[in-house]
This record gives sequence, C-alpha cells and structure tokens, in this order.
Amino acid sequence: MQTIKGASAHLALAPTRKFLQSDAGSHPSHSILFPICKRVSLLWSSGNRRSKMQQGVAKTAAAAASTFENGSDVGKNASYLTDPAELIKSVETFIFDCDGVIWKGDTLIDGVPKTLELLRSLGKRLVFVTNNSTKSRKQYGKKFETLGLTISEEEIFASSFAAAAYLKSIQFPLEKKVYVIGEVGIQKELEQAGISYLGGPEDGDKKIDLKPGQLMEHDHSVGAVVVGFDRYINYYKIQYATLCLRENPGCLFIATNCDAVTHLTDAQEWAGGGSMVGAVKGSTKKEPLVVGKPSTFMMDYLSKKFQIEKSQICMVGDRLDTDILFGQNGGCKTLLVLSGVTTLETLQSPENTIQPHFWAHQLSDLLSAQKLANV
Repeated sequence: MQTIKGASAHLALAPTRKFLQSDAGSHPSHSILFPICKRVSLLWSSGNRRSKMQQGVAKTAAAAASTFENGSDVGKNASYLTDPAELIKSVETFIFDCDGVIWKGDTLIDGVPKTLELLRSLGKRLVFVTNNSTKSRKQYGKKFETLGLTISEEEIFASSFAAAAYLKSIQFPLEKKVYVIGEVGIQKELEQAGISYLGGPEDGDKKIDLKPGQLMEHDHSVGAVVVGFDRYINYYKIQYATLCLRENPGCLFIATNCDAVTHLTDAQEWAGGGSMVGAVKGSTKKEPLVVGKPSTFMMDYLSKKFQIEKSQICMVGDRLDTDILFGQNGGCKTLLVLSGVTTLETLQSPENTIQPHFWAHQLSDLLSAQKLANV
C-alpha cells in the first residue's frame, strides 16, 4: 500500500488511486484530491478538566516562541498560545472548524461573536469549514444567522458541498446517479451541481423482508455512493450501497468524512460519520475517497477560489486527526482549541503524533490581542 508522510502523521492511500487534477473547464477552483484511506487513530477522552489545562499552561508557556515564519515547531510538542497578536499579524486568513470551535450542538461557544468581530476589524478573511454533511451551505448560513452570526454563504464550506464539487471536478457522467447514505445537505448540494441522486432520508423507513430466496434489486446506473452522517441509516441502505459498489463497474465510494464523533448536542459526544462509512467499508472491503478534512481537496479549492497563499492561512480546529492534520497537509499554521473533542491530556499523550503549532482553551483566547484593533 502506498503511503505519504503528511506533517507528523502517515496516511495510507488506496493503491490504485491517482491524484486527480481538475480540468480548467470544469467547476471553478477544483484541484488535487488526496484520497485518504487509513485514518489516524487517536485516543480521546470526554473529560475537560480545567485544572489539567492550567497545569499544561504552566508546563508549556515558558517554551512558547515566535516560530510563525518557518513553522519549525510542527512535530514537536505544541506550545500554549501566549502571543495571539503575533499569530494574527502573521496570517491573512483564518479557517475555522464549526462543531467544537464555533458551537456545540445548537449552543454558541462563549466569546465567539466578539472574536470574529475583532478578526474582521483587523482585515482578516474568515472561512468556515465543517465535516458535518447534514446541511448544505445555505442551510448552514441559516444556522449561523440563528446563532446571531452574520456569515455569507461564500464563506461556508461543508463536506456535503465538497462531495458535489469533487464529482463535478472529475466530470461525473450526466447519465449516472449517486446513491446517498446521508441527509438533505448532500442531496441539496448534488441538486445544485446538477447531479442526479437517489437514497438519503427517503430510504430511512425502508426494510428488507429476508424471506427464503429474497433478492434485492438495485439501480445499475448508480456511478457513485456518497456516505455521510446519517441519523436514519438502516440495513436497507447498507445493502443497497454494497450492491452498487460490488456490482456496478467503476462505481466510486466517496465519504464526506470519517469523524469518530460529532456534537449533536452540547451534553455529550455522539457517534460520527465514520461509523456510517465503516459499515460500508466492512461490507465491501473497499476504501473510500474522503473529500472532507483532512483531505486537501477543500484546502486547494479555497486557496484557488480566494487566491490565498497557504502559508498565510491559520487553521483553527478542535480535532487533531481532521482539523489540525488538514492544516498541516495544506502547509498552514495550526491552532488547536480545547473547547471540543480534544483534551489537553490527549494532546500531550506520548501516543499522539499530531502536534499543532499552538493550542488554546477556546477561540476567545484570541481576544487578548484586542490592542491590535486600537493601534
């Protein structure tokens, strides 16, 4: 199996897949996709003990240094962000994960509105990238609005959009269809891209009568199976996707993400999209092309769309194996916040091989750079 070394982690690639370069005449700004097959396995714990965070600050603050220019701290133990102003001055664009950084479930994380306002006042471009495929960009825009944040659709990039954008970039045949294990976000983005689909929530109530001699039919025009987070996944969907991938020649297996957990509520973590992808991987023994983080597809897309130098981007996220690896794979600066999945204990564990440039308690830690706006 072919492997590449991205930052401080090894990613296994499907042996027969090649990097795909978009055609200049296809959907704008599409670029190279790294099909990520074996995800980095990280220990995670649900505790978020403030006392341990403070111990970590004391342990690492003295080691913090100005390494913004060459990024030489990647691969070493991450430093607590002691100088937010310097980080802000060193980049033009901030890319934020949403779940665990901006909100948890339907609850806005403290200090987020003021932090975003500060960054905008300093002339920074803000982009929001989420692996959650349950909503389209337009639907995410409404969620931001509901939470009191003014974010344009052009600033939002969900993995549901990434799946549709990838299919457009490879000129997915018009006569082919996509079978969807996922929710309306994927369907809406496929529809917007002019791609036919079936499945999704409509198959949520379907059952299979496993009587003797039972044979399940499937559509032989399905050319791709897209799997994302699906609260209505069932045996019918898994079997249908399995038949398409096994029996339809050249059928693509695309995953929006392989996240282990997600924040459906702010009370606890819930099984993520990786559990749905895992079910189809198990039945087909095939590896998916992952279009969400940490694949560089969205990073390349954003870089071209906004004409951003990747060295001028800071990726802010709460997950090591998606957000931080996404930034590292793209050659960006990285900031881990402990307001979501990753704890300080996990970050500093000897078993963790993914180290961001810096870590902070939450996004509002950047507010200590308020003096920049008053200069």
